[in-house]
Amino acid sequence: MATTMSSTTYQVITDNNPAGAILCSVSSDKLGFWGKVPVTQRAYVASVHNTTALASSTDFAAGQTAILAEVMNTLIGLGIYASA
Repeated sequence: MATTMSSTTYQVITDNNPAGAILCSVSSDKLGFWGKVPVTQRAYVASVHNTTALASSTDFAAGQTAILAEVMNTLIGLGIYASA
């Protein structure tokens, strides 16, 4: 299905289902953007996903750095965040 906005035609990914759309249904499905090779979901790492490291507002310590690195690596892997 294509839609036109401002005289440009775009491909629509959903079928306008009111429940929404899912791009990948399981973590082993692969997804990529902007010509990047599709990748699977990054593995869960408990020490990085520990949200208590986000609670400190006094400094930017190793916990926040690890969380930020994980987010950046995920976005780079998908091709959403340019790495070069």
